[in-house]
Amino acid sequence: MPIEGIAQPETLAVSDAVRLRRYDGRHGFALPWYQDPETVRLVDGDERIYTEELLERMYAWQDGHGELYWIEVLEDGAWRPAGDVWLAPEDFAIVIGERARRRGGLGRGAVSALADRARSLGWERVRVGEVYRFNAASRRLFASLGFREETETEKGSSYVLPLREE
Repeated sequence: MPIEGIAQPETLAVSDAVRLRRYDGRHGFALPWYQDPETVRLVDGDERIYTEELLERMYAWQDGHGELYWIEVLEDGAWRPAGDVWLAPEDFAIVIGERARRRGGLGRGAVSALADRARSLGWERVRVGEVYRFNAASRRLFASLGFREETETEKGSSYVLPLREE
């Protein structure tokens, strides 16, 4: 159970053609995402390409410390992973691994679905530990969904979305 005392659902519907599916330990198809220098720069702030072992460690850690999901798109009757998203009590991360899927609403839907999930769990907020200064698309996405800059970090800012009236 990734978040103590909370059962993680197998899937969360985002729309008729997009869903979040619980991480199942299989991730080989995601390695090309994390070997793309542009994607890695957006995720980690550098261009250090992931190895299979590093990807395995990242996913194992996230799965053990929050709810990890594949962002899946329905195409020709089959669900196909296009990214990943992770929700934890004090952090949140999202990667649209397929470049062609970026800036098309997929991230917006996934973030909204997990904000709703956190709200249903009674959380007071969703927090994003760091969004890099140069990642204008992510900054715009979070701001458009009601996240506000919380604190400045070494390379950017943390963001928070209050889930209850202040």
